[in-house]
Amino acid sequence: MHQALRRGPSFASAGVDAAPRPAGLRKRWLAAGVFAVLVAVVAGVSLGPVSLPPGSVAIELLNLLPGVRLDSGLAEREVAIVTELRLPRVVLGLLVGGLLALAGGAYQGVFRNPLADPYLLGVAAGAGLAVTVVLTVGGVGAGGALTGLPATIPLAAFVGSLGAVIMTYLLGAAGGRSRSPATLILAGVAVSAFLAAGQTYLLQRHAESIQAVYSWLLGRLATAGWQDVRLVLPYFLITSLVVLLHRRELDVLSVGDDEAASLGLHPQRSRYLLIAAASLGTAAAVSASGLIGFVGIIVPHTVRMLAGSSYRVILPLSLLFGGAFLALTDVVARTAAAPQEIPIGVVTALLGGPFFVLVLRTARRVLT
Repeated sequence: MHQALRRGPSFASAGVDAAPRPAGLRKRWLAAGVFAVLVAVVAGVSLGPVSLPPGSVAIELLNLLPGVRLDSGLAEREVAIVTELRLPRVVLGLLVGGLLALAGGAYQGVFRNPLADPYLLGVAAGAGLAVTVVLTVGGVGAGGALTGLPATIPLAAFVGSLGAVIMTYLLGAAGGRSRSPATLILAGVAVSAFLAAGQTYLLQRHAESIQAVYSWLLGRLATAGWQDVRLVLPYFLITSLVVLLHRRELDVLSVGDDEAASLGLHPQRSRYLLIAAASLGTAAAVSASGLIGFVGIIVPHTVRMLAGSSYRVILPLSLLFGGAFLALTDVVARTAAAPQEIPIGVVTALLGGPFFVLVLRTARRVLT
């Protein structure tokens, strides 16, 4: 059993160095992940239309701890900016980024494909169609803005995301006991194409809502106070707990279903439990932030290349670095074209596109 866990998955086909590395999570990498989160929090709260001293911001954040009361030197208005405007947005970025990266890492392990992402099973298409229905048929998007139904849009995205995953599972299960990860992937492609066609039809019939729909599809972390954080937090905790508790099983699944079964693991049960948990987290992230691409590919893949190929390493570090990555990306989105704001999905695509090309070029060199 221990030998199987130490073997870890082989990703040579994707261009990843398959040399043996320690399977355990090293303290220095864990410390680096925590440090990245802290840097993202301070940077995200300090930078913006009104720049605040990072040292004073750090002190004010410490004042949020019970029993701590220090003089940060910030005015009352600046304290309100820190605690009521910027900090909720940064925390939301940490939660969404952590969920997307964790789900991406789990999907990569389940499907034994290091280029799998959280939207593989139709989550993006389901959320996009559901939000399009709300903004077009419901008439919310006529003014070109997402104001008017702040609670209905996230709810629609959440229901649409989970509905798409359920459709994918039912379609993949139509093959009976012969269903496999490849069958689920093909089912996800089919469901995504079907839902995307429905979305395109609605947009064609309701052209006045295109701006509102695409402003949501491109992703955003704009939040009014802590409401969105409270909505996402329970799903973040559930998804993180389930996936991290089963991270060792992904290492066992990497050796193949037959060997995993001989080691006492139920491959199908473990696989679908991880898919359900990762899909739940992805749906929650999409409902709060829209469609933000490439986080679930960039972060787990980078962690795999730098820290090791065992999922005991990949998943916890993806959770930390994914949150830090999205929070820092949001800083770029808010400040690069100030006073206007670039959709965060555009920024992640600008980063993810070259990264994806680099991975494909590396894979091509290995295969040839």
